[in-house]
Amino acid sequence: MFDLLVIGGGAAGFFGAISFAERAPGSRVAILEKSSQVLGKVKISGGGRCNVTHACFQPRELTAHYPRGERVLIGPFHYFSTTETIEWFESRGVALKTEADGRMFPVTDDSQTVMDCLTASAADLGIETRLRAEVRELQRVDESWQLTLESGETLRSRSVLLATGGTRNGAGERLAGTLGHQLIPAIPSLFTFKIQDPRIEDLAGVSVENVIASVDGMKLRTSGPCLITHWGLSGPAILRLSAWGARELSEREFRFTVRIQWCGEESRDSVEEKLQAQRDSGPKRRVSSGCDGIALPSRLWKRLVEAAGIGEETIWTSLTKRERNTLVEQLTGSCFEVLGKSMNKDEFVTAGGVDLREVHTKTMQSRICPGLYFAGEVLNIDGITGGFNFQAAWTTSRIAGESAADQFAG
Repeated sequence: MFDLLVIGGGAAGFFGAISFAERAPGSRVAILEKSSQVLGKVKISGGGRCNVTHACFQPRELTAHYPRGERVLIGPFHYFSTTETIEWFESRGVALKTEADGRMFPVTDDSQTVMDCLTASAADLGIETRLRAEVRELQRVDESWQLTLESGETLRSRSVLLATGGTRNGAGERLAGTLGHQLIPAIPSLFTFKIQDPRIEDLAGVSVENVIASVDGMKLRTSGPCLITHWGLSGPAILRLSAWGARELSEREFRFTVRIQWCGEESRDSVEEKLQAQRDSGPKRRVSSGCDGIALPSRLWKRLVEAAGIGEETIWTSLTKRERNTLVEQLTGSCFEVLGKSMNKDEFVTAGGVDLREVHTKTMQSRICPGLYFAGEVLNIDGITGGFNFQAAWTTSRIAGESAADQFAG
């Protein structure tokens, strides 16, 4: 008989198991991971650096970064939030650093540091980790839980923590569904936009520091860096747009028009003034060579100039009013037809999961099945890119683990 069995060997699973074992010394805890390795998402997140959390320290301000789960996270974040996450890791030798955009990474810039911390902490507490241990069936039997593995082995536990990650993989959805939970259908939350357009063709790797991105027909508007990829457009501005618009964009079958303001918050009048200033200061200079007042990568600038119908040899003094107006339109509102999506390999977050109305968010225990807890992305909680999804995992799993331990001790 186990005291806690954790289904899922990811960030939430490990942190929940550790939280339980720290609260209940001497308890018997095991993590069941269906694949051949644990913490796979931690390993590749943030480009292999692991974006542990975000330097946002006020709970209400922090919740504003969650398209799903914003209201219910206020209480949990008052209990365990960014500050507590930083303290927990640093007390175990993992120092974190804050980058200019607020993202926090281990100073080693290596996700292995975070993985080693979690696996060592679990081992020190005597937590068992079982690989290739997929749970086929989960049922309540005589005030405890019975888990049947694909291998046919049967395990018993007083409590169970379901931390299977996004319901896109179906494991958490299947297990929670068989116990009577309603699940919000899973859809992609963070994804890049698939675009075929001559303005960005062969410009993979080119980025613009701050753009405004919006979707025609929606009130959604985001800002931040934008990255041109082989697929189309990505980067924080696009990923935030995909997160906030996840449901509606899915309903549109990921076919829509995205509008990019390459000059950020600058107005049309301001851009026109800068073009006029360039014409006054360098009348014989070629338009395709750039504009001193507008900081865009030269290759992208040339494409936008070309899209405006301006010849490569055209000089500023020869620029017609019509050509100038068309260039301003390209700079302040380039429209691109999105033909689909591509999952962001470092994030692959899904929206959807266990309905939060069926969970006691003060304990993360099921309102339907006593002794069943949830943590991480299996819940209908997801954040924008920048460390927010990991923070939700740390917070919900901390509460789940400690609450299950308190029930065990009681």
